[in-house]
Amino acid sequence: MAQEPQSFQTPQSFQTQFSNLQLITTQKTSEKKMAMSEMFTQLGSVAAGIMFLWAMFRQYFPYELLPHVQKYSHKLVSFVNPYINITFQEYSADRWRRSEAYVAIEDYLSSNSSSRARRLKADIIKDSQSVALSMDDHEEVTDEFQGVKLWWESSKSSPKTQSFSFYPASDEKRYYRLSFHKRNRDLIVGTYLNHVIKEGKAIAVRKRQRKLFTNNPSQNWYGYKRSVWSHVPFDHPATFETLAMESKKKEEIVTDLTIFRTRKQYYSKIGKAWKRGYLLHGPPGTGKSSMIAAMANLLNYDIYDVELTSVKDNTELRKLLIETTSKSIIVIEDIDCSLDLTGQRKKKKEEEKEESKGDPLLMKGKENESKESKVTLSGLLNFIDGLWSACGEERLIVFTTNHVEKLDPALIRRGRMDKHIELSYCCFEAFKVLAKNYLDIDSHNLFPSIERLLGETNMTPADVAENLMPKSITDDPETACLEDLIQAIETAKEEARVKAEKEAKEKEEEEERLKKEKEAKEKEEAEEKEKTEEKVKENGVVPAVKENGVIS
Repeated sequence: MAQEPQSFQTPQSFQTQFSNLQLITTQKTSEKKMAMSEMFTQLGSVAAGIMFLWAMFRQYFPYELLPHVQKYSHKLVSFVNPYINITFQEYSADRWRRSEAYVAIEDYLSSNSSSRARRLKADIIKDSQSVALSMDDHEEVTDEFQGVKLWWESSKSSPKTQSFSFYPASDEKRYYRLSFHKRNRDLIVGTYLNHVIKEGKAIAVRKRQRKLFTNNPSQNWYGYKRSVWSHVPFDHPATFETLAMESKKKEEIVTDLTIFRTRKQYYSKIGKAWKRGYLLHGPPGTGKSSMIAAMANLLNYDIYDVELTSVKDNTELRKLLIETTSKSIIVIEDIDCSLDLTGQRKKKKEEEKEESKGDPLLMKGKENESKESKVTLSGLLNFIDGLWSACGEERLIVFTTNHVEKLDPALIRRGRMDKHIELSYCCFEAFKVLAKNYLDIDSHNLFPSIERLLGETNMTPADVAENLMPKSITDDPETACLEDLIQAIETAKEEARVKAEKEAKEKEEEEERLKKEKEAKEKEEAEEKEKTEEKVKENGVVPAVKENGVIS
């Protein structure tokens, strides 16, 4: 059986087929590109049409009906969407104070956002030695609770109406949005959210860095990055162990503070706000500021240093109080110098008014001075002991003064300033604390001389500490510093003696002057009496009886 001959393709035929294949492929690619181009053109036309219709809808649709449209559109979406959203705004409705829930959620999410989120914000905390990471805006992370998956989103909304402003971000509203399936509603609302708030507060306590606050002028309370208080990290090293005062008094103060910190239920039971007032008084340089720092370090509290002269009125004072946090010490130093809060307010104002009469420049100066601060004694009393004082808990209110006798009794009575602590001149026991702090010694052969001199002379702990600080390199710095201290005390003793003699001499001269004035007055009255009697004898007229300083 004969085989059919095999057919072979020549190179020319193969090239022809390949060219035809290329042509077909090119045609199909061109057709696809044209189809894609037409599709995008149609999509663009549809999008433009939708945008046009939406713009026309917003412009001509009755504004009063928009809420109803939104309401029913949300209802329609809820039938299809099985997920529930909960929004936590950063500020409350009045935008005055940050929401505690928002802050707790922020701390809670910071613990797991570093491993799950892609965009993060960084901040330095805890003695500037560690970095805290938190979610950036428009970022989302997942969380899981008892086998249920949830989504947290950090976002912000800008004002719908754009306008030129020096403070473009003043109306931005940040918020967290929690999303979860509606079948887990009871678990999330009842258990999970309580867990988040509790855990967030615990994290805040662990990473908390204590701060020292001071109040800003009221013109900085509004607009871009508004802030009522400014702060710096509080790193003061003072402790009760380093305070120069009697050990018995220190133990009494430490016990009082420790008991206060654990008395939340007790204050609630007796119906009082959980706060306590301390009045620190004594000469300058006796350690009042160091005492406040030691209190803060013992209790691990923040400090709010209130500058009353920059507070315009009682309303601003209340706003400052609202912005303070729990576990804090509110301090007003040198309160006798901050404002006119003494018991002689009315009398003093009347005297100043009389003095300024007839002097326009002086009267204008007094008017400008009165505009600076209108905080009254009543406003300050409400600040520390009124209804507004209950806006927060676990707080100390501390006043310091060099002249306690100048303060209004209503300001420092018990119940407002619950404990009065007098910080006086340096005694020998306080000196030994300073010697241990500065020279690291517990005894020395010069101690008896110093004990005797301190018993005879008034010297503040600040002056004693200055003389105990080594100022040169010597083989025996302890002895050199103690000798300098002895010399300083002897100098102060001599100065006090000279001052006392001078005051005694001035007093004696003043008494002598008053005595001479009295004698001269008596002599003048006697001469006047003799002249009157002579006139009576010459005229024969007896004057009427003198009543109330008038001769009728």
